[in-house]
Amino acid sequence: MKNPILIFALILIFSSCAKKNSDQTDQLNEESEIYENNPADGFDIEGSDPLAIVFADKVMEAMGGRKAWDETRYISWNFFDARTLVWDKWNGNVRVDFLKEDLKVIVNIHDLTGKVFKDGEEMTNTDSLTKYLTKGKDVWINDSYWLVMPFKLKDSGVTLSYLKEDTTLAGKQAHILELIFKDVGVTPENYYEVWIDSDTNLVSQWAFYRTHSEPEANFVLPWEDYRQYGKILLSGNRGKRKLTDIKVLEAIPENTFTTFETVVL
Repeated sequence: MKNPILIFALILIFSSCAKKNSDQTDQLNEESEIYENNPADGFDIEGSDPLAIVFADKVMEAMGGRKAWDETRYISWNFFDARTLVWDKWNGNVRVDFLKEDLKVIVNIHDLTGKVFKDGEEMTNTDSLTKYLTKGKDVWINDSYWLVMPFKLKDSGVTLSYLKEDTTLAGKQAHILELIFKDVGVTPENYYEVWIDSDTNLVSQWAFYRTHSEPEANFVLPWEDYRQYGKILLSGNRGKRKLTDIKVLEAIPENTFTTFETVVL
């Protein structure tokens, strides 16, 4: 007869191992859920093409991955020699220094608080302050999209469609996605077509339409010269237009979002 005590002991050992393996699997699944490319609240999952979502996730991975993007805090850049921006992704503070007029805006994009320095003095009038804080946020919406759009393919208010496979103006094979917007941004009637390189999964070109009814794009520009910045890839080459002085930083001067003094990053 088999020893019942031995059998019971073996059952306990197997149960313990199974529980340990199960706990490890659960932990791995939890980590995977945290760092997979989860959509932002309000992303149109039901209205988007599953294939388009797959390519959006491929782009995120090629750019460094969701974890790297979430861990990126400070980004600064020069927008077409018109203005410089410093953005704290974690708390929403943005500093915009206009280069062609005497204007500096420090604004929190979440609650529209901040301060404005114009024509040699700080603004105190409530209406004027609101006007220029709103301008600062609108500038950030536009300028940051030119830099980090590939990370925002599954943003709130976005619907993604897979259009076709075709070549870019440079003759490179790519998959084309369509982005339309609803109730987001300054101009939600705009829409974009985005080319994703078949080899690298990086955005290689985009086309901009003011409205969906326009037969031709207002512009078609490349996304070229990707470089490593911190943990992520970014591109500043838009053909005739260039985003320059791009930086990803772990720390910035303490007075960046508190005074209008020139800061050196």
